[in-house]
Order: sequence, then structure tokens, then C-alpha cells
Amino acid sequence: MMNTEHKRKKIGLALGGGAARCLAHIGVLEVLQREGIPIDFIAGTSAGAIVGAAYARNQNVEAMTKDVLDANWKGMRPLIDLSLLKSGFLKGNKIRALIATYVGGNVDFSELKIPFSCVATDIDTGEEVIINSGQVLDALRASISLPGIFSVVKRGERYVVDGGLTTPVPVEVARQMGADFVIAVNVNPGIYGRIPKNYRQRIDAHKEPTIIQVMMQSLYITAFAVAQHALENADIIIEPDVAHVSGADFHRAPELIAHGREAAEKALPEIKRRLGI
Repeated sequence: MMNTEHKRKKIGLALGGGAARCLAHIGVLEVLQREGIPIDFIAGTSAGAIVGAAYARNQNVEAMTKDVLDANWKGMRPLIDLSLLKSGFLKGNKIRALIATYVGGNVDFSELKIPFSCVATDIDTGEEVIINSGQVLDALRASISLPGIFSVVKRGERYVVDGGLTTPVPVEVARQMGADFVIAVNVNPGIYGRIPKNYRQRIDAHKEPTIIQVMMQSLYITAFAVAQHALENADIIIEPDVAHVSGADFHRAPELIAHGREAAEKALPEIKRRLGI
């Protein structure tokens, strides 16, 4: 039980981006919920925002786990919808429809059980764009818009892309929401450490990278540098051991969830000590 002698700290959870590696967030949520550690605010970036929104919607980790384990990740090719727009290869409408199945439809932020914010980036100014009102699906579609891959999203007079460019782990966003104590979950390992085996083989063979590899690695380099600064302001940092997993390896969901669970278990003693549990 929480120590009631003092006013309980408001706890914020900052879920970083990282494509498939963000499935590790589910394992972290499982442990925090099992241990009765209350989450008062959730901030998420990119794929981390999808996990955060799904949890904020129903707080049902068991259902979230079932959804990703039952998914036919090898059958995702039909989700590719080529765009005729100049700003990205994919429209993102089919991905948006898939996300809807995980967050319970096109709900409004006001319908979420836990206050939630996600982050995008203004592609013209480079500014962080915090989204916490309106339709959740629209916000998530903006937050996951990998530059060059998905077409940009227009919000008001702004054109926005993936939040990972400015806020790979939204620690300060969680604080701005009202959190006194922030648990940050970072699934972005060091630059070389994050490279999967087949990519490392290409480097060792001195082969030229593909255009997709160049784009993704450029994002990783930026995200890693910015994330390190953001993590300095977190009270607890949970970093699942997912460096060996590619951002495209969604089919490795069981392994990723397990790594998240293991990392959260290791962090539990310090979390409880700091919170007086």
C-alpha cells in the first residue's frame, strides 16, 4: 500500500517511441498494474503513444497482450496504401484503421480513463506539438508519421510528423500534465547497439545502405541524442533489453513483452523505495 502519511505523488508514465520495440511497454504496464502502482498521467511518442492510448482507454493489459499476440503480423502487407502525395510513400489510412482496433475506435481524449497526451513534430518549425484534445486516432496518426514514409498530417495550420524527432521519450510532457514523479520507458538503445544482425552484417561488409535504412538510421541518431537529455529529468528509467530487435519485428511480440516485464521487475525495488510503498 502507498504511504498515506504524506500526500501521494502523482505518477506520470512517459512511453518512448521505437516501432516494434514499443511492444515492450506492454510488459512494463503489466508489472506496474500487478504491483498496484497507480498511473495518473500517460505521455507517449509515436508507437509508444499507441500503447499509451490503448492503456489509457481501458487499463486492460490482458486484452492488449492478447491483441498483439493474436495479430497476424506477417499478413500486414495489405495495410500498405501508397500515397500520391509528395510528402510520404504511404497515406496511413489503413494503419489508422488498425490502430482503431487497439484503442477501441475513434474515441475522444475526454473518453479516456487516464489523462493522455501524445507528441508530434511541426515539420516546418521543428517545434514539439503536444496533442491532448480531439479525436485520439487523429492524434496517433500524427505522432507515428515517420518522415518520408507516411504522408504528413495537417493539424490546424501546421503540418506535423513523428514526435520522435523532437521528443523521443516525453518526460517533460508528463510533468507538464501534472506528474510529480515520472517513470520513463526507453526502448531506444545506443546507435550501434540498436542495429539488428542483418544490418550489422551489411556494415561489416562495407555495403551501401538502402534508402529506407538511411532514413531510419537518421531518425535513430537524432532520437538517441535527444532521448539522453530527456531521460536526465526522469525519476525512474526503465530500459528493456531490446537492442537486438529491429523496429520492424512486430512478430516478436512475445519476446518484446517479456523484455519489458523483466526490465520493470528490476526497477520495482527502486520505484517502491522512491514512492514509499
